[in-house]
Amino acid sequence: MTYQAPIKDILLALNHGAGLKAAVEAGHYGDFDGDITEAVLEEAGKFASDVLAPLNRVGDEHGIKLDAGTVTTAPGWPDAYKRWTEAGWNAVSGPENFGGQGLPLAINAACTEIWSASNIAFGLCPLLTLSAIEALDAHGSAELKQIYLSKLISGEWTGTMQLTEPQAGSDVGALRTRADRAPDGTYRLKGTKIFITYGEHDMTDNIVHFVLARLPDAPAGTKGISLFLVPKFMVNADGSLGTRNDIYASGVEHKLGMHASPTCTMTMGDHGGAIGYLVGEENQGMRCMFTMMNQARLGVGLEGVGIADRAYQQALGYAQERRQGRAVGSSGNGSDVIIAHPDVKRMLIQMRAMTAAARTICYATAVALDVAVRAKDAKVRSEAAARGALLTPIAKAFSTDIGNEVAYLGVQVHGGMGFIEETGAAQHSRDARITAIYEGTNGIQSIDLVTRKLAANGGASVWALLAELDRIVKQVEGSNDPAFGTTGQKLRDALLSLERASRWLLERVGTAPNDALAGATPYLRLFGATLGGCYLASEALAARAEHLGDPQRYVALARFFAENVTVQAPSLEKSVTDGAETVNGADAVLLG
Repeated sequence: MTYQAPIKDILLALNHGAGLKAAVEAGHYGDFDGDITEAVLEEAGKFASDVLAPLNRVGDEHGIKLDAGTVTTAPGWPDAYKRWTEAGWNAVSGPENFGGQGLPLAINAACTEIWSASNIAFGLCPLLTLSAIEALDAHGSAELKQIYLSKLISGEWTGTMQLTEPQAGSDVGALRTRADRAPDGTYRLKGTKIFITYGEHDMTDNIVHFVLARLPDAPAGTKGISLFLVPKFMVNADGSLGTRNDIYASGVEHKLGMHASPTCTMTMGDHGGAIGYLVGEENQGMRCMFTMMNQARLGVGLEGVGIADRAYQQALGYAQERRQGRAVGSSGNGSDVIIAHPDVKRMLIQMRAMTAAARTICYATAVALDVAVRAKDAKVRSEAAARGALLTPIAKAFSTDIGNEVAYLGVQVHGGMGFIEETGAAQHSRDARITAIYEGTNGIQSIDLVTRKLAANGGASVWALLAELDRIVKQVEGSNDPAFGTTGQKLRDALLSLERASRWLLERVGTAPNDALAGATPYLRLFGATLGGCYLASEALAARAEHLGDPQRYVALARFFAENVTVQAPSLEKSVTDGAETVNGADAVLLG
């Protein structure tokens, strides 16, 4: 089964749940014409269905090949990438003064979901290039921007992000890659990086690596890390490609999923050192890298949304055709299609509702990041930046958890056929697994949420968001629409649980940090379940008020999420506030 982008659902989530329409009307997007959004997404959906989706299975089966430092991608991959860049898809949100289209990040976020749904391994490549563009545009010198930025924006060259080393995964401060100053103002890098996505490939003639390394006189830990731009091929004064730089793929990983995406071991320094250019200032690399990582974290969250939607579409199609058993009350002869069985219906609507909630959380993050740089008013920009920072770990972790859960349910809907590779359901589950690990594991996102984002300004960003969600709940409660069932009450209970859990964590993050950390993961899930439930209710209200599509379908979706997912909020609250002792005292169980 191929993929069809759910344009109506995307537009509802983007414009109403995530607030793009309101932000445009408030003037935060300048002269951007929101009416073009649908046309852009329709074209993205066509390209995804016609070009990318057919290659998803091909890439999984063929994988990639490494020979003498050169990676060959799956059949059709280079041609698809060429067509993708020629159509302008890499330049959607790039700055106009370097050849980009200057469209909002929120529009590109919706496109990222579409690329990820149609072919997640393909979509990984431009996802990282977008992060490289953000870092170079924010921190690069005028000279580096002139040479590299337009090529990255067009997609003619791709970008990578190189942090991880064998001994330095999440603990980036332990990295050993060395950068020595050269007399000409450049640097010579020596070291090894692992798990580098698209570190080597045959889709473009140059790759621009962004590499973290340590200077000889640098302070220890993360305070002594610098960021360098290291091209695969040096660039001549006339813009043509010159000599090969001393950075090579010395190995590729054999992975559970994402077979078509080359994950490389990159070696620098076998021939004197890779030539690198400083991005930002010496020993300020983490500040620059976080520009890349935060962009990538949103992108990975959108991968979770995309793979979830692809798994849902496939499971729905299968359930509408597969016949097995007799449904209760069936009057026909023979077996019924399995979608007639209540438990299969439960799984399918759970897949759709969870996907929809994760989608809007990611889009809301993108809108906040847009407003943080586009709004004219400094106060609006500051508040939006705080909102974007708060939402980013939730968008990344909640959405990738959802991607894994929905892909798992997709296999279950298929039954025994889901365990067979030919159906494709297993590939979605395999591919989804890494997203919860990418760009900081989901546990790290939870820690970031509790120790940094919740605690920022005494929780001001959280209270501001909860106040907005409270207004949504009041609208549901005041609608008097019986179709909402107990949605209003379930959302109200969740908001109260989230507020209590937030205050409990704020009190303990400074005085009993291990207690706060023990509850970090259930707290992020509580936040996501509450946020997602309120956003879906907001979309349902908007659909009903503006007669968008089938409003009652969106009401039913919001009700299901509230009564089956958000309803878990009080239990999650108890895990946050009551679970610390059992977690921190677990050594006797684990080591006994």
